[in-house]
Amino acid sequence: MAKKILLVDDDSDLVASLSQALTMNGYEVSVAYSGAEGLARLLEVRPDLMILDVMMETDTAGFEMTYQIRGTRPTSKYRDVKDTPIIMLTAINQVTNSRFSLNEGQSFLPGVNDFLTKPVKIDELLDKVKKQI
Repeated sequence: MAKKILLVDDDSDLVASLSQALTMNGYEVSVAYSGAEGLARLLEVRPDLMILDVMMETDTAGFEMTYQIRGTRPTSKYRDVKDTPIIMLTAINQVTNSRFSLNEGQSFLPGVNDFLTKPVKIDELLDKVKKQI
C-alpha cells in the first residue's frame, strides 16, 4: 500500500510539480493550499508524512500548523496525528537571506523533522521523504 503524503502550499504550480514527482515515485498525494485547509485535510487523510510551506495565508502559517498539530493537550483534535513527520518548505532564505538548517540530532523548530529551501530539488525532496517515512 502506498504511503500517504499531505502537501500544503499556496503555490499551485509548485504543488502540481511536487505532487507529480511524488506520485511517480509511488506515493499517494493529497494537497491543500492554505494552513486552514491543510489542518482539515490532515484529519481526513491521516497521512504518513506532511510537507508544509512556511508562508501561506500568513507569513507563519506553516509554523502555526505545526504548533497546532504538535499540541500536547489530551483533548486536541490532532492527538492521533501529532507524531506525523513534518518536512517544512521555505523561501525565507530568498526573502531574508537567512537559512534554516538542522544540525544532526537537533531541530530548529520543535516538531519539524526536516527543512527544504525553495526552489525545491526533486532528488533532495525524495531523499528527505524516504528518510522520514
